[in-house]
Amino acid sequence: MLELYQFEASHYSEKVRLLLDYKQLPYKTIEVTPGVGQIDLYRLSGQRQVPVLKDGSEVIPDSTAIARYLDQKYPERPVIPVEAQQRGLCLMMEAWADESIGLNARKVMIGAFNQHPNFRTALLPASTPELVRNIVGSVPGDLLSILGTGAGFGPEAVKLSTEILKQNLEALCLILRESPYLLGTQPTLADLAVAGLSMYIKFPERRYVDLPDGICGKGVPGLADADEFKPFWDWRDRLYAAYRQPREVSSSPTPGSGPVQIGID
Repeated sequence: MLELYQFEASHYSEKVRLLLDYKQLPYKTIEVTPGVGQIDLYRLSGQRQVPVLKDGSEVIPDSTAIARYLDQKYPERPVIPVEAQQRGLCLMMEAWADESIGLNARKVMIGAFNQHPNFRTALLPASTPELVRNIVGSVPGDLLSILGTGAGFGPEAVKLSTEILKQNLEALCLILRESPYLLGTQPTLADLAVAGLSMYIKFPERRYVDLPDGICGKGVPGLADADEFKPFWDWRDRLYAAYRQPREVSSSPTPGSGPVQIGID
């Protein structure tokens, strides 16, 4: 069986999970422990970043390389067109999604994380002690913004990323106005990349990712809840409903691991 080395909350890992579900390929996920686990991942793949796919003796790092490999090894339900122009547009749009949506979505999510305590605490593991949860929730957002400035996540960086994403979402809405998918009548890697990488802007309505139930459907104010971008989010919801497999939720959860209800003002 295919093995996906991942971080559950990584939007690049989500891009690959969506791809695997679309191609209807069974796989199991292996959660990489930040730090020590990434050393083991480096020994396996030559890099510390996720996602990494293992298929028997084959080890493929990087989400784009994984997509190319899967289309070659498992050609059923292809995601990269064969015709030259469509193929070029697909690969160009996927690269744009990686660089523009992927990187800027991380910044705006961290900006929302800084300013909204409920958002911040909802992303903590369910096992986090209440004292730690309270401390994390009580840190002033302005202080977190100042601390994030040196790492490229300060208020100006977040503002610029927000404006870039507004333009991206507007462009996507315009393309999807006349077409069911970004390159025509069938989903391609471009669609799966855009849909998966937009997770940090707005989490899917259903629990496709192992995050607290209360965060489903929540996202970055001004992007996730703006009326002008609703066509895009509706399109993503339809794509997920058609191709992504929701997580199974245990009927007898471990005590203390239940969903955390949150709200973002």
